[in-house]
Amino acid sequence: MENVRFWETVTCVIIEKHKRKQGKKMKILAFDTSSTALSVALLEDEKLVAESTVTVKKNHSISLMPTIDFLVAQAGWQPSDLECIVVAQGPGSYTGLRVAVATAKTLAYALDIDLVGVSSLQALTDLSVDGVVIPIMDARRNNVYVGFYENGQAIVPDRHATFTDVLEQAKTFEKVTFVGEVANFVDQIKESLPEATILPSLPSALLIGRLGLSLPPVNVDAFVPHYLKRVEAEENWLKTHEETNRDNYIKRV
Repeated sequence: MENVRFWETVTCVIIEKHKRKQGKKMKILAFDTSSTALSVALLEDEKLVAESTVTVKKNHSISLMPTIDFLVAQAGWQPSDLECIVVAQGPGSYTGLRVAVATAKTLAYALDIDLVGVSSLQALTDLSVDGVVIPIMDARRNNVYVGFYENGQAIVPDRHATFTDVLEQAKTFEKVTFVGEVANFVDQIKESLPEATILPSLPSALLIGRLGLSLPPVNVDAFVPHYLKRVEAEENWLKTHEETNRDNYIKRV
């Protein structure tokens, strides 16, 4: 059979809803475009089948589907083999999150399969680390998206915060490890928390896929990015205008 692009295959093949059968491993597509890195993985349950992480800053809207194409072909799979999409839902880059969520929803609709969302911050955590793990993503101007995790579980909700506030909260824990986009904050961490461990880390689609196994599928229609804050342009506009639409901005795509 000739190589057919993923999208063409999706539109041509007659899709049947896949249900997990006893003794059959679930085929999962997981991906993250919430930062400058692009990470895509294929899994059978927790087992990694194929993975690609690209750290060169490129337009994820251009790179994501070709990367999925390539991995599916290398694994010898067909789009109709997929049974679940697991995607990093945010926080992170506004554009990157829109790309990821739109792609995930389109594939889930086209293939009639489950969709699961995972925190982009949780995808930065190293589950082997003891104590409290603090994943951060640089939100500019000494602000970050941050979470506090212990034993793989969130102990403080993910949020947008000044890094000064993060350091103050981190002081309340006995042992902390900062992971993720830490490069611009190393000096502040060492000055405020000299005993803290600092481990730069990239998003891992493999970890996202594994985390998704323990989470329930979402309503595809209602699935939206978790931005955690408004874009700067809207914040500036609201300084001089009354907000008439009370719908939560971060729930709009």
